[in-house]
Amino acid sequence: MTLNLHNSPFSEAQTKLINELYPTLTDYQKVWLNGYLSAIQTIEDSNQPLEVTVTEQGQTVSLLEAVKQEATILYGSQTGNAQQVAGKLKTALESQGVEVVLSAMSDFKTNNLKKQKNIFIITSTHGEGDPPDNAISFHSFLYGKRAPKLEDVYFSVLSLGDSSYEFFCKTGLDFDEQLEKLGGKRIVPRVDCDLDYDDQVSQWIGQVVEAMAQNTPSKQLEFQNIPVAVAAGEKSAYDKNNPFYAEVLESINLNGRGSNKKTQHLELSLEGSGLTYEPGDSVGILPENDANLVTALLLSLGFEGSEVVTVKNHSKTLNEALTSHFEITVLTKPLLQKLAVFSENDRLEALLEDDSKLKEYVYGRDLLDVVQTFGPFNWNAQQFVDQLRKNPVRLYSIASSQKANEDEVHLTIGKVFYEVDERERLGVVSGQVAERIEIGDKIPIYIHKNPNFRLPENAQTPIIMIGAGTGIAPYRSFLEERAEAGIESNAWLFFGDQHFVTDFLYQTELQRWLKDGTLTKLSVAFSRDTEQKVYVQHRLLENAEEVYRWLNEGAVIYVCGDEKYMAHDVDQTLRKIVAEQGSKTEEEVTLFFNELKSQKRYQRDVY
Repeated sequence: MTLNLHNSPFSEAQTKLINELYPTLTDYQKVWLNGYLSAIQTIEDSNQPLEVTVTEQGQTVSLLEAVKQEATILYGSQTGNAQQVAGKLKTALESQGVEVVLSAMSDFKTNNLKKQKNIFIITSTHGEGDPPDNAISFHSFLYGKRAPKLEDVYFSVLSLGDSSYEFFCKTGLDFDEQLEKLGGKRIVPRVDCDLDYDDQVSQWIGQVVEAMAQNTPSKQLEFQNIPVAVAAGEKSAYDKNNPFYAEVLESINLNGRGSNKKTQHLELSLEGSGLTYEPGDSVGILPENDANLVTALLLSLGFEGSEVVTVKNHSKTLNEALTSHFEITVLTKPLLQKLAVFSENDRLEALLEDDSKLKEYVYGRDLLDVVQTFGPFNWNAQQFVDQLRKNPVRLYSIASSQKANEDEVHLTIGKVFYEVDERERLGVVSGQVAERIEIGDKIPIYIHKNPNFRLPENAQTPIIMIGAGTGIAPYRSFLEERAEAGIESNAWLFFGDQHFVTDFLYQTELQRWLKDGTLTKLSVAFSRDTEQKVYVQHRLLENAEEVYRWLNEGAVIYVCGDEKYMAHDVDQTLRKIVAEQGSKTEEEVTLFFNELKSQKRYQRDVY
């Protein structure tokens, strides 16, 4: 764009300079320059003297000192999603000339909090409304007596969550409310994101960039849709919106005959994809619903399946949409509230008014149950699908090292199956992998980076790995990586499952790694082989003195598996060991574990 300054008061030389400069300015720089010139006029109108500084090269007139825009982005992330979003916001703000500090909440020095001008919080929520591990200490600080007044601080919060959980996005809500209570001013309203969050994230980032450019908080921004190009640095061409179709090279049931489990070892080809991964990363699999369940749902709804519906501006048949796009196996209160609007059955509204009965009903049931129990529904095919959310990607911890398997990635997937109301239910992806996928088939995947679950940078650092069932997956990746590199430093695995004979996953490999020194200690717990159930936390207690010694020698602890039971019990056991072996008070134990987390010496991949 060339500015027409023919009738302006500028000389030809000045006009040339302006036309050379203007196209290079960002939107933020144009806004800033406008304010800068206005400030100069204010000074001149008030007859205030201009600041003059003299340099060796001559006299320089400094009209105003440039005001730098600064922002601090703090993230609380368990699996890496919030951290990735934080990186996108950083890139977007820096492209507009803002100086950005990006930090995990656990790394941020809390005594600097009141010195900040603009703070942006991006956090997930874990478990029963809890902060992710690297946000616990910051969350406690904000709610503690030492939290400062923040009258001069502007802030905004983006919260990542899953609406199928009771405490949806609670950690983000906590931060948002507490920052306001401490005097902070909301520059952009909080956004709570469900699993399909890309569009909301992009819109929120656009609002933040615009608000920073205006340098004023604006409630109206809540309703604006400001597109923003967000670069996230170098990344693969494949992601959850553009998956790589990986060929299945091998699919093996790891459980022995007679086991009541089915755990599939899956080997996928990455040849030609350019995809790379590190131990601790995950593979995202785009799910496909069981065709039999889709057919049963269509019959109960009274639809043919050939009806054409619009999904994300694309036309699909209803059968295609229910198979490949929408979630139909998980019930949530928000979903049932939407469905109740179309139901001609008053019992659904009554159920929604009783939280305890609602919680009992939704557990283990799916959309087919709702249609059969609370019909009829008064809607057309498009109205029906408009109530549904996108089927979320399923993440599985990688069970291989790319150094040992250059063009492959391996997964360990346990089949989820149970019966409710005399109908067998299957996990969406785990059932697909165990029952329908065959060698030679191709499945849509991408690599999900998890920088919060990594082997130590120093290969000589001792490691303690704790997991049960499919929680062994990342440790197979760790051990393959160590074997390939010839690392023989202290490595201790605690592994648990039901039966030694049928459920000792990767037993042969583990024994080989024990023999060659890749793994130095192996403690196993098989809960159903003895009258009294024995779990991994019991093995930890039996080895309490040595576990504590390893910790004092700088060991990194890893926990992978079920969060609500196994990971919770392991955490309590580790705290008990530290308290007893170290003669520490409860407060000292808390400080000890906070320090472990800040040093990345207590890492969890829990679900």
